[in-house]
Amino acid sequence: MKKMMTCLLAMLGLTACGQENFENVDVEGFQKLINEPDIIVLDVRSAAEYAEGHIEGAILIDQGESDFMEQAKSKLEKERRIAVYCRSGRRSAIAAGWLAAEGYKCVNLKGGIMAWQDADKPMTTENYEVDVFKTKGGKTVKLYALVHASIRMVYDGREIMIDPVTRLGGRSINYATMPKADYLLVTHEHGDHYDKEAIRLLTGDKTRLVMNKRCAEMYGAGEAMGNGECLVLDDIKVEAVPAYNTSEGRTQFHPKGRDNGYILTIDGLRIYVAGDTEDIPEMEAIKDIDIAFMPCNQPYTMTTEQLARAAKVVKPKVLFPYHYGQTDVKALPEQLKGEGIEVRIRHYE
Repeated sequence: MKKMMTCLLAMLGLTACGQENFENVDVEGFQKLINEPDIIVLDVRSAAEYAEGHIEGAILIDQGESDFMEQAKSKLEKERRIAVYCRSGRRSAIAAGWLAAEGYKCVNLKGGIMAWQDADKPMTTENYEVDVFKTKGGKTVKLYALVHASIRMVYDGREIMIDPVTRLGGRSINYATMPKADYLLVTHEHGDHYDKEAIRLLTGDKTRLVMNKRCAEMYGAGEAMGNGECLVLDDIKVEAVPAYNTSEGRTQFHPKGRDNGYILTIDGLRIYVAGDTEDIPEMEAIKDIDIAFMPCNQPYTMTTEQLARAAKVVKPKVLFPYHYGQTDVKALPEQLKGEGIEVRIRHYE
């Protein structure tokens, strides 16, 4: 009987004393909360509702799906607070209760997205997840998961695009609706990284194109960088680092010396975008990385075991597995447990 009562309380989002085990906040409090860098914004409505409009950067997990908690455990880090909302606040309260019962720290939006809209708060229809970080100088860097290896960064009002690609698999990106890039970087020539049309749409009068030598030749423009070279884009330092295959039977995919990875130092925040690579010896020299994007799709880049080894060498504070195709990367947080590396799995495919 006691066990049944505990389960019922968890479903209702209540403690044994009949109190909610999560926090409820109004629209103003919710907006202030989601601007903090360690917050995950969670939309628990249906996919159709989400597509009609949602809070920027919100992760979608439908509260009505039978595997809601399974999805939540694979996508949400317990170390971070979860800001939950739905249409009116009812489904999100139920979801917050379930999550809180599993040890998550949750905050529910009172009145849901309807209250948010009534207060004229911003919404978007773009289906991109966003992570927010602070630089050493206190400025904000937003990182958007677009598709596959395409990353958008927004820093101090400036747009940084890396390997923009218009369409892959079932996902497409309408770059015509995005601001022109201030800086656009390309790692190598393969079609899932180099897309002439995407580059054209994102290039304005002041855009600086940075590519490896082969892509600069193919595009007929841009500043070519080779492995080991450095470039300063206003106040952003860019280092080109090696990216290549080492395993027998794979070296033809990404030969040594041709392609780039990039390290961006933005107001003290160091971001490593590895490009297409395996766990190569040159990673030993990559130090003091705050955020790393590292690929995982065998046989072209790394296996999950290789990625875990590479992460232990580079030791980023936050790791984003990307470029992972159909490879299952859900085991990586457990593989890197105790290494001081926070693994964030985003929907890049």
